[in-house]
Amino acid sequence: MKVCLLQMNSRDDKNANLAATKSLLNKAITATNADLVSLPEVFTYLGGCVAGARQAAEQIPGGEACEMLRSMAREHGVYIHGGSMAERQGDRLFNTTIMIDPAGEIIARYRKIHMFDVITPDGKVFKESATYDNGKDIVTVDIKGIRFGLTICYDLRFSELYTALSKAGVQVLFAPAAFTLMTGKDHWEVLCRARAIETQCYVLAANQTGAYVEDGIPRDSFGNSMIVDPWGTVIARCQNQVGFCTATLDFEYQQSVRQNLPALQNRVLAV
Repeated sequence: MKVCLLQMNSRDDKNANLAATKSLLNKAITATNADLVSLPEVFTYLGGCVAGARQAAEQIPGGEACEMLRSMAREHGVYIHGGSMAERQGDRLFNTTIMIDPAGEIIARYRKIHMFDVITPDGKVFKESATYDNGKDIVTVDIKGIRFGLTICYDLRFSELYTALSKAGVQVLFAPAAFTLMTGKDHWEVLCRARAIETQCYVLAANQTGAYVEDGIPRDSFGNSMIVDPWGTVIARCQNQVGFCTATLDFEYQQSVRQNLPALQNRVLAV
């Protein structure tokens, strides 16, 4: 299965972000002929303010971003993993990712479980829970006989989620992100590779890159979108600019990794 990750520099202008997404999707699909394309977290709206994020939120299905991705999946005959967007349900918002099949049908939806509420080492405050409620359920989806697990960004730091997904039989993990520059330079690759090694899964980690502004404060995303194989080797990586990277997932190789190092079979703790 050939997969492609989009790396974007989304800002606080939803219309501009959707136009950029459509352009980059068309370019990436034409250039790579991928079976599946994955977008980064909050590709529809990044930064700005809580009021702006609420205004950019949409119902799923039916919202502008959701329907654009469904249309492109049908047009190109590909699977599209919708990174994440703000989903509106009544008065509540969720940071939500969707999986769309080549017929344009939504075949999975995951609401981010872990909220990024931290003060980073450089003193910047992030409080995701001021905008979003957290999800409750782990989500998997089968594509062409392969089981995928859905996660988003800050989830990467919580190995128990990945253990649960591993026990559910996943072979590929999505980890779309808007990882900060300050934490990303030390933790992004380590976490992506660790999750791949401990689950013996492929990890597809599409990240935001570059500068944006939130509540008047300049911020930066780390970039370095990457595809990691079940041995923990980075087999594709984006440069620090808007673009895409691609790799072919080899499930016979994955099986050999799991046979030669049977860590999943050797698991003892029932957690």
